[in-house]
Amino acid sequence: MDTTIFWPAIAAFVTTATVFAIWVATRKRTAAHTIGRAQEEASRLIRDAERNAETLRKEAELAAKERVQALLQDSEQQTRERRQELESIERQLDRKTQELTEHDREAKQIDVTLRERERQAAERERSLGEEMRRYEELTREQQQALQRVSGLTADAAKELVIKQIEQDARRDAANLVKRLEAEARETAAEKAKQIITQAIQRSAPEHAIETTVSVVDLPSDDLKGRIIGREGRNIRAIEAATGVDLIIDDTPEAVTISCFEPVRREVARLALTSLIQDGRIHPARIEESVEKAQKEVEETIRKAGEQAVLDAGVRGLHPELIKLIGRLNYRYSYGENVLQHSLEVSYLASLMASEIGADVQTAKTGGLLHDIGKALT
Repeated sequence: MDTTIFWPAIAAFVTTATVFAIWVATRKRTAAHTIGRAQEEASRLIRDAERNAETLRKEAELAAKERVQALLQDSEQQTRERRQELESIERQLDRKTQELTEHDREAKQIDVTLRERERQAAERERSLGEEMRRYEELTREQQQALQRVSGLTADAAKELVIKQIEQDARRDAANLVKRLEAEARETAAEKAKQIITQAIQRSAPEHAIETTVSVVDLPSDDLKGRIIGREGRNIRAIEAATGVDLIIDDTPEAVTISCFEPVRREVARLALTSLIQDGRIHPARIEESVEKAQKEVEETIRKAGEQAVLDAGVRGLHPELIKLIGRLNYRYSYGENVLQHSLEVSYLASLMASEIGADVQTAKTGGLLHDIGKALT
């Protein structure tokens, strides 16, 4: 073999091997360095993740505490308002009870007065009996004197005396009847006023409570939680959409709707009943149910107004007035439906107008509309 070729080949081989070894060593150092940096990066990411997780946990705890505090404040505010409302109702009941006690005392005093008058009437009756006996004695004496003076027969004298007695008795009886009638009218008027006052006072407190609340029955108490909703959002949505207060307490299977405005209270009752029957209770569904209930109540008001105008025989009323008349169907005054009361007044006004020759149509209209202001309060 030629040495000129062999030794360069060997040198080239050695050079190549050296370069390869250097390349391998460099790759190993690069790989080790890369792995070290990756491990450091992974450790850093883990530490950052742990710090972020701790921060998020603390923020979540703080938000939860703030939410619980807000709910507690809201619940305390509602409890105070409910307590104030109940205290107001209790004060009204106490006042009505005092008024009833006072009227009872007045009634007892009137009863004593009536008994005294009855005793006086009995005494007058005994006095009249004695006068009648004296009158009979005088009559007999007069008969005897007439027989002696006039020479009339007993039958003729008797007939003359009887006629005179009959005339005197008629006159005395007429005077007595007039006096008794006057006393009876005075006593009856006072007694009637007392009876009516007592009836109004006894019925007013219960009616005031009854007509400011409505009760919706529930199939089960489990629905109370669904009506309240998550964090109270459902009950707030119902109260905001209807303008009423929902009272959900320990009363079994019942929810109380409180509102002084009867139309809003009826809308809330219909909407809540619809939600309970449907089973889907959430803010969007609540808005739909309230809107549907409002349309139903408006339609009922319109029909009630048109029927009332038809029953009363009143013509030419503006449609808005007819709607106001229909709203009276939800109003009560002293235990009586205001719409029915207005119809009765319209009928009585027409009768009185026909008796005195006045305009019957005007009287009907005035009677039907005399309480129209109560539809706006």
